[in-house]
Amino acid sequence: MKALVITPKDDSEFRFLADLLKKLGVSSSALSYEDLEDIGLSKLMRGIDKTKKASRTEIMKKLST
Repeated sequence: MKALVITPKDDSEFRFLADLLKKLGVSSSALSYEDLEDIGLSKLMRGIDKTKKASRTEIMKKLST
């Protein structure tokens, strides 16, 4: 199944779209800004090369800067 993310420009447009989807019988759910960030981060993480490994020293160096 695919999903569609729509970002309305204001509150009235949000209510209009939510009502329209409800009348059409399309299930929908509202996402917070943090939820959208999580989805974007998840999408980026899926594209990362997981075959490379980093040493503890490299990780600690990155965290300290």
